[in-house]
Amino acid sequence: MSRILEILKVSTRLGLTSFGGPIAHLGYFHEEYVKRRKWLDEKSYADLVALCQFLPGPASSQVGIAIGIQRAGLIGGLMAWLGFTLPSAIALMIFAWVLKGLNIQHAGWLHGLMIVAVAVVAQAVWGMASKLATGKMRGTIAILSAVVTLLVPTSIVQVLIIIVSGLIGWRLFKTNSSQGIQPLQIPISRKTGIAFLSLFFAFLIILPLLRLGIHNQGLAIFDSFYRAGALVFGGGHVVLPLLQQDVVPIGWMTNAQFLAGYGAAQAVPGPLFTFSSYLGFVSKPYPNGIVGSILALIAIFLPAFLLVAGALPFWNILRSRPEFQSALAGINASVVGILIAALYNPVWTSAIKTPYDFCLAIIAFALLMIWKLPPWIVVIISALGGIVIFVLT
Repeated sequence: MSRILEILKVSTRLGLTSFGGPIAHLGYFHEEYVKRRKWLDEKSYADLVALCQFLPGPASSQVGIAIGIQRAGLIGGLMAWLGFTLPSAIALMIFAWVLKGLNIQHAGWLHGLMIVAVAVVAQAVWGMASKLATGKMRGTIAILSAVVTLLVPTSIVQVLIIIVSGLIGWRLFKTNSSQGIQPLQIPISRKTGIAFLSLFFAFLIILPLLRLGIHNQGLAIFDSFYRAGALVFGGGHVVLPLLQQDVVPIGWMTNAQFLAGYGAAQAVPGPLFTFSSYLGFVSKPYPNGIVGSILALIAIFLPAFLLVAGALPFWNILRSRPEFQSALAGINASVVGILIAALYNPVWTSAIKTPYDFCLAIIAFALLMIWKLPPWIVVIISALGGIVIFVLT
């Protein structure tokens, strides 16, 4: 019990202070879990990060869950998730509650939040492309993925892009990585791992079928957010187009509401997937408020928990297979392309209307990339800039 409470305490502090997105989160985790508390060594931490990069979903949250499981079993993993997730989820629920009673269609500060989303996604594209889409073949996969995503903007097509890119990577990107590494000690049996993986796929198949037969928005929310959490490689920013296609066209919220929440999500610590708590809150006609928030939040993170708990017992075998890493190289390149498409639509098309908007966007981008300011400060500056633009125009 003392270990479980310790995990909850440490992860909650991280959830309150971890600004900067998934890469920054991994740095905070390394400092806290490896250097300060020595819960695991450098190599074991690197192995867990590698595992979570292989899996779809929010990589930093999955690393936290994996460390919690290693430390105190499944309950430890749950506590690690709760502590890291709830601070930002609650903050975004409060933001949604405040926003709901306001007429936001022409608010200058809202326009500033929409513009800062351009800078944040552009920063994510830049960083990911420099690591995951280098060389002619990876670059080509990224560009073709962006083109197809923009021309055929459906969730199913994005999943097919990822699958095809993985097959291309498996055939073209040969690696010879066979390291003799110390096996990770995982307190979950392979039988339990198979049970969790079976649940992951069962939800993926059964929820859409139930949604076809039962017209209930609560079920629809759970299905949409579960699918988003289950099928997105590359973390928080890449989930943006999937979520936007699932909640805006069917009238659950306006595009302005969607992008306002996305901008606010940049200003809070913790995982970007807590954006779901905002979306669930403002969804209409029912359920909305706290019920919708909880449904969306649990649904989008449930695949991450099931996948980590299911994959950990088998990771010692998988990580030694070069063809697995080759497929991942193709998948990662396609993720960059999907993110490029998201940068254009809905982020750019919704936010950049005038030269003033573009100027504010490049200033925000410079503050993030050149001056290295924390995202929450850039969000505040952009919100104020949006008010100035509203006054000037």
